[in-house]
Amino acid sequence: MDWCRLAAKGFAMGAADLVPGVSGGTVAFIAGIYDELLSTIAGLGIETLKDLSKLGVKKVWSKYNFSFLAVLGLGLISAVIALSGSIHWLQVQYPTELRAFFFGLVIASAPILAREVRLTKVRKYVMVLFGIAIAVMITSLPPAVQSDSPLFLCISGAIAICAMLLPGISGSFILLILGAYTPVITALSTFDVLRIGAFAVGAFAGLLSFSRLLTSILKKYHSTTIALLTGFLLGSLHVLWPWKRKIEILYTHSDGRAEWLLGNTLPDFSPTDMMPIIFSVTLGALLVTALDRYSRT
Repeated sequence: MDWCRLAAKGFAMGAADLVPGVSGGTVAFIAGIYDELLSTIAGLGIETLKDLSKLGVKKVWSKYNFSFLAVLGLGLISAVIALSGSIHWLQVQYPTELRAFFFGLVIASAPILAREVRLTKVRKYVMVLFGIAIAVMITSLPPAVQSDSPLFLCISGAIAICAMLLPGISGSFILLILGAYTPVITALSTFDVLRIGAFAVGAFAGLLSFSRLLTSILKKYHSTTIALLTGFLLGSLHVLWPWKRKIEILYTHSDGRAEWLLGNTLPDFSPTDMMPIIFSVTLGALLVTALDRYSRT
């Protein structure tokens, strides 16, 4: 049952990472596995290979907590394989409701992060505001022209995986800014082994390097870092604002479907417009609250 629960948490992380504006790191933090995930990844390196030749596979597997990574990774990869097509379909058919669902998820996540902060009120608010400013600045960058070059996807994977480890910074949105989101989703949907492999190699390299840096920072400045990450989370809300307006065409897909640069707008406040959004926001918030309570039992 413990492995099943861990796989389910990995599945939730994978589903979150597929959506621009939502971070798998947020799900890991809510699920109570964030610290173990970071420390386990940060512990891997050259010493792991040396121990493999000295101690053997069984002892290395236990020493470096590979069971945890394997089960979590299985859940995460299962979500990517199973949901990449469905989430892409939801983004096309029900984009407003999907953003609303994750808007509620993020709103409910912020207090969960904030309760870990042990700073004076002034320092806490300053760091939260600083985090909001950084997140808004990053997520306001215009998306780049897309490319499906394997080398480009490898570099994009290394950058995006760093964001995926941070609660509040969406790796998928970083891919969108870089112009790599659609090529990655397309590669996953069509099982393009070359491009999936290039992205995975870059992600793996970025994961090992950034996890050590982040682990070190959290050990030395835990409360300050969590306050900053809370700001990241709140700053990402403007990306997930449900109501959008089309600004300009970014590019056109091979099937003729246009991809637009979107900006926030106000709803018309009619019942038919508001009720599905309220329902989706509430559902997202309830899901996070239930996951948080479950992880603490």
